[in-house]
Amino acid sequence: MADVLPLVEARLRSALGEPDARAAVTFLGTDRIEVLRFPAAGQEGDIVRYATLGMSAQPMADPTAPLADPVKGPRAELVLSVRAGLADTGKVLRPLAVLAASPQVEGVIVAPGASLDVGEALWPGAPFTSVLVAEPGGLVEDLELEAPLDPVRFLPLLPMTPNEAAWKRVHGAQALQERWLTHGTDLRDPSRRSVPLE
Repeated sequence: MADVLPLVEARLRSALGEPDARAAVTFLGTDRIEVLRFPAAGQEGDIVRYATLGMSAQPMADPTAPLADPVKGPRAELVLSVRAGLADTGKVLRPLAVLAASPQVEGVIVAPGASLDVGEALWPGAPFTSVLVAEPGGLVEDLELEAPLDPVRFLPLLPMTPNEAAWKRVHGAQALQERWLTHGTDLRDPSRRSVPLE
């Protein structure tokens, strides 16, 4: 089987440009996860993006399956977009690596609509400790791999305040996204307040 990660990095570079920083994190018993930072550029000059690299090296396994399939199964990387210069978002590298390692560490399948919680602020002073996994395909197109491998999907992450995360658990991801849309919430604002939930 071809090594997936060089193909994934090439797709990220073609979609987002050249990264200006990268950090590698290794957790006990897991593969190395890198996080790449893509600086603000082009039409969206104030948006900086962070993307994981390493999560897609192995397919995500169903936690209820007796044996993990080494070939088949969903593959993904995570992408976070935030406005530059408004907060110390550079410190998000480790929390992102923690989230990207969760399929290996906790045996979870990360999919659109899921909530992921790091249990601490995503960066210093951030009002968010968790993210909503959004639908892929907008910013970075899926990367098709040779059969029988599943494509790599690039999943956008939308930071949630604790109140939003609690509301989402009751009402669902779709309802929360509709509320954000209704209120014109800037989901890339690293210091935004919670959307009205009444």
